[in-house]
Parts: sequence; structure tokens; C-alpha cells
Amino acid sequence: METGLGGKGILVTGASGGIGAACARAFAAEGARVAVHYYRGEERARSVSAELDGAPVVGADLTDELEVDQLFAATRAALGRVDVCAAVAGAWPSDDEPVWELSLERWERTLRQNLTSVFLTARGFLREVERNGHGSLILVGSTAGLIGEAGHADYAAAKAAVTGGLLSSLKNEIVRIAPRGRVNAVAPGWTESPMTRGHVDPERVQRISRTMALRKVARPEDVARQVVVLASDELSGHVTGQVVTVAGGMEGRVLHEA
Repeated sequence: METGLGGKGILVTGASGGIGAACARAFAAEGARVAVHYYRGEERARSVSAELDGAPVVGADLTDELEVDQLFAATRAALGRVDVCAAVAGAWPSDDEPVWELSLERWERTLRQNLTSVFLTARGFLREVERNGHGSLILVGSTAGLIGEAGHADYAAAKAAVTGGLLSSLKNEIVRIAPRGRVNAVAPGWTESPMTRGHVDPERVQRISRTMALRKVARPEDVARQVVVLASDELSGHVTGQVVTVAGGMEGRVLHEA
């Protein structure tokens, strides 16, 4: 089915990671012109760029507003315009720490990496939308933000804010500057990626999938395909403010005994 994304200028943040790289590849497969963003993973980002015939690579710390402003300026210069932004970048703290042991330093760092960064990315993109008169923004949340995650209350709170109040506000604000502008989100569950490496071995998958109808973890491509669908005006032109959960039917209860 035609997505209408051919020739569109698309920025993918966190494109050096598993889901972000899969999104960059998926958009490129639709004929889009993709800018590959990275923070620390420059080598991986350049590898993705090489796969995409030399797509522009742009580095930025998304918690720094000046660097975010420079990111969008550089992307616009490279692509001509920024029609779509997939805000994939984020960071999951691997250590399991209950709230009574959670330091304020980690709490604030996690919120900056997963909420402040999305705010700054969304702000930068909406300034492009104001310039262009149209655009589609896709945020990346997590099932942790929908059903919580013990030991990671900081991450769950940040992602809940992204797919809750922030998403709902943005979808109402974007139409003030672009009558057909849209903002949506995906909420992946357990997904094989560099961020979860070492946490999705077969034994662990057997255990964590007890709450899932489909007893497997997602591949980055599973998430990327939903991002592409939401980005497309052809496929999702009347869809905004929605969260698509990509988690194999995960629930907050056990579905399988073993």
C-alpha cells in the first residue's frame, strides 16, 4: 500500500539504536529522505547512514536546547525541510531500584533523558511545522508508562508523561499552526535492542511473556512499521492523539502458568 512518504524529509532521533535504526531503514524503504540522529553512538549511526546511501548524520544531546535547535537547523539544511519527526531517542536505566532506594540524581537524569528530551524535540519539530504548515510527529513511549514497571518508577513516570499529558496537549496544539498536523505515539513492550541486551535471553523471555498473549519479544522492525503507518498521511490521515501498543498483547496480569 502506498504510504505517500516518498520524498518527505524525516528526522529519526536515536537512529543509532535498535528501534531508531529500524525506523530509519523503514522510512528510507518508502523513498523518504532520512536524517540519522545520534548522541553517543556515532559509529553505529554512520553504519546506518552507509546502509541508506549516505543519509545525513547529525549528532546532538537532546537534553540541551541549543543542541536541539542546531539539530533541526542542520536537518533542514540537509533535507530542505522536515516533514516528519520520529522521536525515538530515550534511555532505560538497567538497574532495578525501588523508589525507597532511588536517588534524586537518577530520577532527574531519567526524566531529562526520556521526557525533557522529548519536549525539546517536539518543540523543535513544531517550529518546523509552523514554517511548513504541515507535519507528523511520532513519539515513542513504553508499556512501562501504561502499566508501570517495578524497579523503574522513574522511567515509567517519564514515559507515562510522554504518552499521556504531553501527547494529548501536542495533538491539540499542532492544529493551531497546521490544520492537518498530527501527533501520535507507539508504546513498545520488551523489544530486542542494544538498550535491552542481556535482558531478553530465552529463559527471561519465557518468564516475562507470561503476561503476553504472544509469547515473544518484539523485533525493532515490528515497532518501526507502526511508526511508519502513523507517520503516513495516506494510512493515518484521520488518526491523531493515539497510542499504538506494540507488545504482543501484554497485560498487567499473568495469562500463562509457565
